[in-house]
Amino acid sequence: MELLAPAGNFEKMQTAFYFGADAVYFAGKKFGLRAFSENFDNDEIFKATKYAHDLGKKVYIALNILAHESDFKGLKEYLQILSDAHVDAVIVSDLGIIYYIKTYFPNLKIHVSTQANILNSYAINFMCSLKVQRIILARELSIEEIKEIRGKIPKDIELECFIHGAMCISYSGRCLLSNYLTNRDANHGECAQCCRWEYTITEKSRKGEQYEIQEDDRGTYILNSKDLMMIEHLKELKSAGVCSLKIEGRMKSPYYVANVVNAYRRALNSLEDISAQQMEILKEELNKTSHRQYTTGFYFGSNDKECLNSSMPVQTSEFMAIVLSDSDGEKVLVEQRNRFKIGDVLEVLSPNDTFNNKIELKKMTDIKNIEITDAKNVQQKLYIYTKLKLKKGDILRK
Repeated sequence: MELLAPAGNFEKMQTAFYFGADAVYFAGKKFGLRAFSENFDNDEIFKATKYAHDLGKKVYIALNILAHESDFKGLKEYLQILSDAHVDAVIVSDLGIIYYIKTYFPNLKIHVSTQANILNSYAINFMCSLKVQRIILARELSIEEIKEIRGKIPKDIELECFIHGAMCISYSGRCLLSNYLTNRDANHGECAQCCRWEYTITEKSRKGEQYEIQEDDRGTYILNSKDLMMIEHLKELKSAGVCSLKIEGRMKSPYYVANVVNAYRRALNSLEDISAQQMEILKEELNKTSHRQYTTGFYFGSNDKECLNSSMPVQTSEFMAIVLSDSDGEKVLVEQRNRFKIGDVLEVLSPNDTFNNKIELKKMTDIKNIEITDAKNVQQKLYIYTKLKLKKGDILRK
């Protein structure tokens, strides 16, 4: 199965590939559903696609807005850029845009977005008549439903599903709450994430009096979804006929991308013989980056109550530094991301054998080889002295 990772910018794309993603998805400056992500300008799309293809990897471009008539202005020019860049597919939810692509750019491959709410074999077979290559299934489907659908559709149509990350509380992500409360259109990529806000209720006859719905000392977030985690159930998804496993998070940090991709890559590499102990280590890995309570969502027939009543995000580790070049066996050059000091113990996040090794900081120098005891300057470059064979792209955390 393909492991598909988010890439909100070029650094996150590089991180995703280094830690084991087979493909990434990202958007240009227009037509995607993450308008507040950094996204890629036209030159960066060419650069990113070449970078991926040189590694034998793939890039998919999110073009998944629900389009108004005015949104077609400039679309042909943008699609020409994607075609010229030889991107591997575009991710589309709007039937009008699908028709437009098939009319003017028939060689562009289309992946139908989860925003299209594909829930049954009849919808998939209709999409097949439009010559699309892949369906990104609605997240409201169970594994049993996916298995049934797989048996009723052409064998060459690919099925993709989400396996990890934040979930929208609205049906397959179609939401108007942000439009109403902030005049920012979620279906045009401008979601204000109003579902993550803290709400109170009022009783009709007691005007002006607000009542907090108590759950814990942080309050209750009644529209807030738990985060999806399916790392223990990849075999079931494979048996159901899923070919691509998608991680959410184009607006998340490089550390999130590294941590989650690394865990799922290791799980996939050991899919047939992973031990219970190994799985527990990987599940703990997913606690080390920012997340809400985890759920398997609808995959096992759970209703939406199972997905609710989550609290604020938590994490058990913090991103301290990124390794800038391979170590020489004595020291390694890093860039600071959060403050650390002599005496701290840092843990290695790596796709290599140094994964989860510990470094007790006994000596650090700046790039002029002057010893320092406290790495407190933002994004300071410095040398950490360790015999561990760290590689460029490894991450240090605490």
